[in-house]
Formats: sequence, C-alpha cells, structure tokens
Amino acid sequence: MQSDGNMPESFEDDFTLVRRSSMGTKPVLEAVARDVGKSNLRHDWKRAEVEAIYRTALPELVFQAQIIHRQHFATDRVQTCQLISIKTGGCPEDCAYCPQSAHYDARVEREGLLDPQQVIEVAREAASRGVTRFCMGAAWRQAPEGREFDNVLEMVRGVAALRMEVCCTLGMLTEEQAEKLKEAGLTAYNHNLDTSPEFYGSIITTRVYEDRLKTLAAVRKAGITVCCGGILGMGEREGDRIGLLHQLATLEPHPESVPINMLVRVEGTPLAAMPPLDPLEMARAIATARILMPGSRVRLAAGRKQLSPEAVTLCFLAGANSIFVGEKLLTTPNPGLDEDEQLLQSLGLKPLEAHAF
Repeated sequence: MQSDGNMPESFEDDFTLVRRSSMGTKPVLEAVARDVGKSNLRHDWKRAEVEAIYRTALPELVFQAQIIHRQHFATDRVQTCQLISIKTGGCPEDCAYCPQSAHYDARVEREGLLDPQQVIEVAREAASRGVTRFCMGAAWRQAPEGREFDNVLEMVRGVAALRMEVCCTLGMLTEEQAEKLKEAGLTAYNHNLDTSPEFYGSIITTRVYEDRLKTLAAVRKAGITVCCGGILGMGEREGDRIGLLHQLATLEPHPESVPINMLVRVEGTPLAAMPPLDPLEMARAIATARILMPGSRVRLAAGRKQLSPEAVTLCFLAGANSIFVGEKLLTTPNPGLDEDEQLLQSLGLKPLEAHAF
C-alpha cells in the first residue's frame, strides 16, 4: 500500500506504518527500543509515528512496552498515591465529564476549603499505610489569592514535612503562585490536557487548550514537576487518543507523571450516557505512553473500579506503575484499600517505598 504522502523520506526508510504490511509496526517498536536502550528520550515524535505505535497489534505493543518499562523501573514496585478533595463543587468550568461543575446537577454537595490541619492529618494516616504521594484537588478554575491560597500553602508545607511527595491540582496558576507553591515544598502539579486539541472544544468551552499549556509552563518555570495526562471514553475517536499522546510526548521535558483516566460516568453530567470504554483501550494507551515517555510514571488513575482484576493486570503489564488508593477520588468511587492490597499481593507487586522516587 502506498504512503499517505505525509511522511518524510527518512521516516519511510526507518519506520513502517501498521497499515502497510502484515509485519505491523514491529520495525517502529524495535527502533524505539534501541533508542530507549541508549537512554535517548525523544520529544520530537511525529504524529504518524505515534499512530503507528498505537495501532500495533496489542500483544506486540504490550511486549515492547514491558521491555522498555524494565529498562527504567523496578518491575515489582507500584507507586501508591492518595487524592483528597480539599474544596468540592461549584466549579465555574463546564468540563462535560465533571460532577463538580456548577453547570450540572450531579448531586455533589458543595464544600468550602478544608482546614489545613484536617488535611495534614489525612496525609499522616495515608503515610502510615505506605502511601508515598499525597494529592490535593480543589474545584477552582483559577487558584485564588489571599487567605484561601495561604491555607493551601500551609497544607503543602504540612504534607511535605511528612516526607511525602506533594501534588496539587487547583486550576490555572500564575507564575507567582507556582513559585510560592514550590517554596512551600510542592513536588508536582497536576493539570491534565484531557484530550486532543481537536476534540477539546467538544468537552470544555470555558477555557482553551492554550490556557492549560500556559499553566504547565508556569509550573515548569518554578521548578515543579508536572503531572499531566488525559481521559479516555468521552466520545473521542481513536485519532483523538493518538493526538493526546502525541501532545504529551512532545512536551519537553516529558511529564514526570502521566495519569491515564477512564471516564467515570456520573448521572447529571453530559457524558453520563456514554457507552463504557473497552478496557483494552486503556491497556493500549498505557503501553503507547510507556513507549513514548519511558522515564515517566504512568498512572492507572480514575475509573479503575470499572476494570476487572485481569484488566488491571494487563495495564500493569503494559507499563502502568502507579495507582490511586483510597475509596474515593475527589467525588468518584475507587477500589477499597483491602481490594488493592489483595490485588497487589496476588500479583506479587509491592508498594514503592518512601523516597524511592
């Protein structure tokens, strides 16, 4: 089959698109594996390359992702993270997937900002269970100034004193706010791209894609690591998943954490009636992310309660090495602690030790 005409000649020489022959994309993956073996992290991925990798036969894709995973991480360790909502509901954004949006009646009770000492105690309890990253989320469009932001800084300082990784997701940030968070001890800032630039406007209209990229730039400038990923199952096409992964893989440096979320369908939101996502699509996206961003922690994030133990196992095999623990992720359900402990034990996996980052 002829080329689609969009690839340079050198790309044709070195890579083979999945649709060109029964060989699939094995040459692509083998070339990538050679580069990764030489510690050559790439940020110049072409979309056609990402497409070729993503569309590889799943067994081969997972196999190659596991090879790359083993070159960068211990295969029997999984980072456990806990996420708490420190300010719930009433968000002015219209993200179609989010029950905390003020635009929808998803029966989420609004709560003001929690007391810093209450949050620090929750973090202390999490640390006693071996959790190594503590994440705090607030339903804001833009992080506020004044007393509320000062309280967030107090939370960050308190959690950092427990020698945990500290992550926040507070909406858009100014450079000055990012610098203050860094000074308080923030390890990472979460700000997801959610989906491809092309599909983004179908999910959110109250901010543009560039707003998210500007916040990521402010976080980087302050010296905070980036947690950035997306959500699958929102009605996007395969090309949008490829586009999201391409966007993430061309950020320089790569996000240190890449959460791959599965839509949690919540009554009252515009996406409540979406058909369930095929779990194999989660494994495919995770494997592709592992190949494109070999040094990043790929987090099997929201929606895990919808997956069978076998599907979760496949995601680990595909390169996921981080999960959220605790029965709730902000306002949506998550597997219980006993379930997670049993699953990790049955797979012979162990939580990542504190400070082994």
